[in-house]
Amino acid sequence: MSKPSAAKRPPFDPGDPLGIDDLLGPEDLAVRDTVRAWSADRVLPDIADWYERGELPGVRELARELGGLGALGMHLEGYGCAGASAVQYGLACLEFEAADSGIRSLVSVQGSLAMYAIHRFGSEEQKTRWLPSMASGETIGCFGLTEPDHGSDPAAMRTRARRDGGDWVLDGRKMWITNGSVAGVAVVWAATDEGVRGFVVPTDTPGFSAPEIKHKWSLRASVTSELVLDGVRLPAGAELPEARGLGGPLSCLNQARYGIVWGAMGAARACFEAALGYAREREQFGRPIGGFQLTQAKLADMALELHKGILLAHHLGRRMDAGTLRPEQVSFGKLNNVREAIEICRTARTILGANGISLEYPVMRHATNLESVLTYEGTVEMHQLVLGKALTGLDAFR
Repeated sequence: MSKPSAAKRPPFDPGDPLGIDDLLGPEDLAVRDTVRAWSADRVLPDIADWYERGELPGVRELARELGGLGALGMHLEGYGCAGASAVQYGLACLEFEAADSGIRSLVSVQGSLAMYAIHRFGSEEQKTRWLPSMASGETIGCFGLTEPDHGSDPAAMRTRARRDGGDWVLDGRKMWITNGSVAGVAVVWAATDEGVRGFVVPTDTPGFSAPEIKHKWSLRASVTSELVLDGVRLPAGAELPEARGLGGPLSCLNQARYGIVWGAMGAARACFEAALGYAREREQFGRPIGGFQLTQAKLADMALELHKGILLAHHLGRRMDAGTLRPEQVSFGKLNNVREAIEICRTARTILGANGISLEYPVMRHATNLESVLTYEGTVEMHQLVLGKALTGLDAFR
C-alpha cells in the first residue's frame, strides 16, 4: 500500500494547525461560518464600546436576530427549534464567545437553561406557549437558581413555594441572573414541602421584579440581574411537572456547561489571534517580536492548549450526540477549558505589553469576562470535587 507523498499534504494552517476542520461536515461548517459572520457584523464593531459603557444596548433586537439565525435553543427539537447537533451548537457557542462572553451567555441562558428546562420538564401547554416565541427571540428567558447566600450549594436555597388553595405562592431572591431584567419569562427553582420544584413565571406577574446589577467589572456587555419574588401567585399549572428534586436544575446546568466548554475556546482563540497578529507586526530591537524565541515559545504553548481544548470540546460533543456523555465528562471539559482559556488570555496580554490592557484589542475584555465564566455553572473547586468523587468513589462535598 503506497503512502501519500508530502506533495499531497495540505499546507500548515496557523489557524487550524491540527486540521480539526477535517472532523466537521458541510452543515457543521455552515453553522460555524454563519455565526462567525453575524458576530463580525453585529457584535465586533461595537463590543468594546458596549463593554466600556457596561451595557448591552438593543438586546431585544439582538435576541430576535439570534432567533432568525436559529441559534436560540438550536440543539432542541420541535416548537420552532432548529434541531441542530450538539457539535453544531458547540461551534456556535465558540463563535459567539469569540466575539464576547456576554453574547454567548445570552444564547446559553436562553437555550440551555430556560428553554431546555421547559422542553425537558414542562407540560405540553408550557412548551407550546413559550418555546416558539423563545426560539424566535420574541420572548427572552432567564433561569433563577443561584441565590445571594447559596451558589455552589443550591440544596440550601431559601426561595420557597407554598400551596395556597389551588395556587402556588413564591417568595425569595435569586442573584446573578443573566437576562433577568429583559426576560418575559423566568424559570425559577424553589423549595417546597415536596422538595425542589421548578416554576414557569411570566415576569409581568405581580410581586415579581428584576433590578439590574450594576458596577460589574466582568461580563459588562451582558444583562445581569437580581430576581425578587414577593408573594408571586401562580396557578397550579405553573410548575414544571416532570422536575422533582435538584436533578432538574442540575441537568439544565449540565447543558449550559457543555456550551461553556466550547465557548471558552472562542475567547481563547480571539486572544491568541490578537497576540499572533501583534507578534508579527510589532517591532522591537529592529525586528518583529514574533521572531524572538521567548515569544515563539509563548505562542506555541498557547496554540497547544487552544487546539487541545477544541479537540476536547469536539469529543464531548460527539458523545453528547451519541447519548453517551456523562456529567463528570462535562466537568472535565469545563474545568480544563476555562482554566486554560484564562491562561491563554494572560499570556496574550504579556505579548501585547501595555497595549494588552487597551480595549483596542480584545485581550483584557476576554480575560475579565472569563473570570465570571470560571465561577458560574460550577466553580473550579466544585468541578474538581465532581471529578475527585468520580475517580475515587468517595464524596468530599460534605
